[in-house]
Amino acid sequence: MKKVAIGIDIGGTNTALGIVDESGNVLYTKSPQVPTPKKEENPKGDQNKSDEILGRYIDVLETEIKSAMNAIPDMEVVGIGIGAPNGNYYNGTIEFAPNLPFVGVVNFAELIQSKFPQIKVVRLTNDANAAALGEMIYGGGKGMKNFVMITLGTGLGSGIIVDGDLVYGHDGFAGECGHTTIVPGPNGRVCGCGARGHLEAYCSATGIKRTVYELLAEYNDSESQLAKVPYVDMTAKIVFDAAEKGDMIAQKTFEVTGKLLGEGLANTVAHLSPEAIFLFGGAAAAGDYIFKPTKENLEKNLLPIFRDKVQILPSELSAGSAAIVGASALVWKELEKME
Repeated sequence: MKKVAIGIDIGGTNTALGIVDESGNVLYTKSPQVPTPKKEENPKGDQNKSDEILGRYIDVLETEIKSAMNAIPDMEVVGIGIGAPNGNYYNGTIEFAPNLPFVGVVNFAELIQSKFPQIKVVRLTNDANAAALGEMIYGGGKGMKNFVMITLGTGLGSGIIVDGDLVYGHDGFAGECGHTTIVPGPNGRVCGCGARGHLEAYCSATGIKRTVYELLAEYNDSESQLAKVPYVDMTAKIVFDAAEKGDMIAQKTFEVTGKLLGEGLANTVAHLSPEAIFLFGGAAAAGDYIFKPTKENLEKNLLPIFRDKVQILPSELSAGSAAIVGASALVWKELEKME
């Protein structure tokens, strides 16, 4: 009987769920995706409300997991892997997630396990760690023992592989490269976490949007096609399309983003000396607009012993299925450890 794993990715808007085999082939996906509970459902952080919302969400996931399993009755589900914001691998918990309605520490893996006691492997980690595992098992990281995965989405996530294993640190939360300081002092942008000058505030999709409007103001450019786009509608894809048409503000935006990303990743290289750094997410789809300035500024800021050693590569995970595949990789990695 063919062995498969269930991958669940808890996103800010929707929760993706699918079934993946050992080769990384997605055999089933839930469509439409399951809506993720919103922070607005529990604005006052009430514990009873949190428990109520969580209970409903777990029940929905139970139903969808059973539906997925029924869709492939001739296969053995050997585990469930979950990628979640503020996910702690050590404890299987989601802890103080700022964009979810759940209060405090939630024993999420345990709750899922209780619904499926026959499935022995139920593991949870944060979404960027899951992506790093997916890259190592199914993507460009095959055969690499030391690399870093950078996810350029609404925020900037990172997963660190050292000697073939994910780095979790003593508390399960190691690897927050997006919250290293790149612009120190009071002039640094306020990050979503509340601190100033973090890499995420500049090099995420949100950061790129902010850079666009700063440059429009700096150059007093009302002719740029980006000047016609409302702030709430701006995306990295819109900036890329404008750059392709020669828009100066769009091209400058990627230059600024790549400069700061390269400088920030130079710190990462000094700490870890990885073989490669993979970029994944909407901004990474901009190709040379982001990769070229990132690589140039990385090299400018490296010690000589590190120069020309670290590749900056696009992720080889499929954008459409990466979240599910990455989460399922948790299962295969865990089974490998148990052998």
